[in-house]
Amino acid sequence: MDIIRWLRRQLKGLFDSIRNENLKKNFLQAVPFWIASILTGLLAVFYTKIFTWAEALTTWIFNHDMWLLLVVSPLCFVLAWFLVARFAPYARGSGIPQVMAAIEVSSPKTNKIVEKLIGFRIICVKVVSSLIMAIGGGAIGREGPTIQLAATVYKIIYQVLPEWWPKIAKRNMIVTGAAAGLAATFNTPLGGIVFAIEELTKTHFSYYKTAIFSSVIIAGLSAQALLGPYLYLGYPKLDGLSSSIFFGVAVVAILSGLLGSGMSKIMWYIFEWKKKFRARYHYALYAGGCAVAMVLLAIFVNRDVLGSGKDIMERTLFTSDKYVAWYTPLLRIGGSMLSFTSGSAGGIFAPALGAGASIGSLVAGWFKVSDIDANMLILSGMVGFLTGVTRSPFTSIILVLEMTNRHNVIFHLILAGMLASLVSMTIDKHSIYERLKVQYIRDLLDQEKAADVPVPSNPSK
Repeated sequence: MDIIRWLRRQLKGLFDSIRNENLKKNFLQAVPFWIASILTGLLAVFYTKIFTWAEALTTWIFNHDMWLLLVVSPLCFVLAWFLVARFAPYARGSGIPQVMAAIEVSSPKTNKIVEKLIGFRIICVKVVSSLIMAIGGGAIGREGPTIQLAATVYKIIYQVLPEWWPKIAKRNMIVTGAAAGLAATFNTPLGGIVFAIEELTKTHFSYYKTAIFSSVIIAGLSAQALLGPYLYLGYPKLDGLSSSIFFGVAVVAILSGLLGSGMSKIMWYIFEWKKKFRARYHYALYAGGCAVAMVLLAIFVNRDVLGSGKDIMERTLFTSDKYVAWYTPLLRIGGSMLSFTSGSAGGIFAPALGAGASIGSLVAGWFKVSDIDANMLILSGMVGFLTGVTRSPFTSIILVLEMTNRHNVIFHLILAGMLASLVSMTIDKHSIYERLKVQYIRDLLDQEKAADVPVPSNPSK
């Protein structure tokens, strides 16, 4: 009996030590994610504040002297392009394709490549360039840049861990950082989780679930500590929808999905065309020309072409001004294309939502529906257009759902996302994000190969 008791004590001690070691390891592995989450939330709030001020400055300039934008906007567009072209080429555009590329190529042998996609220098240029674009009236958003910023924060935390720290996969850190960035910028934790699953990684979710759940919660809480609990859009009225609204949702979804995918394909053709430019001043002229075109449209047609498009979403959802003019979707789509292809930094999430809202509002005007039904069509357009651009219907659905806290229309939004996803495939099988990701990886790998080629000491021989 004494021997049995002794064996039991020894086994219990062994099991306790194993549990304690596992607990210690799990805790140490979680700490970097928690620290990075807090930093992400704080930086997302700071970036949101200054981005909002930049957009407000554009409005002030336009109201003070609209013709002054003919000087300010080209200068801003060209300067924003120059900063990217000169100091960090992979700071251009949204930032999401760069994060996707970094996740795909992440390995111990590709540190240099990953650093070119998500690094401290890139983020500094990204933030400054996007703010300058916002001052110039660019139709850009802060969401993609925030995702790239967050992924960089997580990568930096990973890099500074001491050698003895329990091992964490760099890919896990980058994926989790991107999810936390989206959650913090939109205050949509579920959206961040679904974004990580649907857009960023095809691996099994079990590898990421704990890190992602804790990170999006901490990042979101950190942002809320400064901004307070808020919804990105608010609470649009959606009670008492008509039974026939599903028909309108289908029309809006198909139209917005086609237009979102079509806009992406045209932007890709523009990127391919720009590769033919022979000199840097060609790119500068293109960026300046985009700015001039946007300002002239704002002056002679409507100022809705400027900015991220959030004002259109708020105006159509929360005022009696439900119906936009027939040209407003064209302005939003055109402004997004001119801004996104200019070569500067800036996201496309918010502009896509704004374009989708204008499409839903336009269709609501065609059918002369009630204000409540119009709200439903506006939200459907937002889901449909963002799906057409990103090919991530579930992310689009959850984002819009969390932005408005209107869970009673989840089936309407699912219908919009699914239809938009299906019809967008008829325009292009790949999203603009996917195409840019592949291009970035190919270009960086070619650069690495070129750098490894030995240069003869005397090339003339």
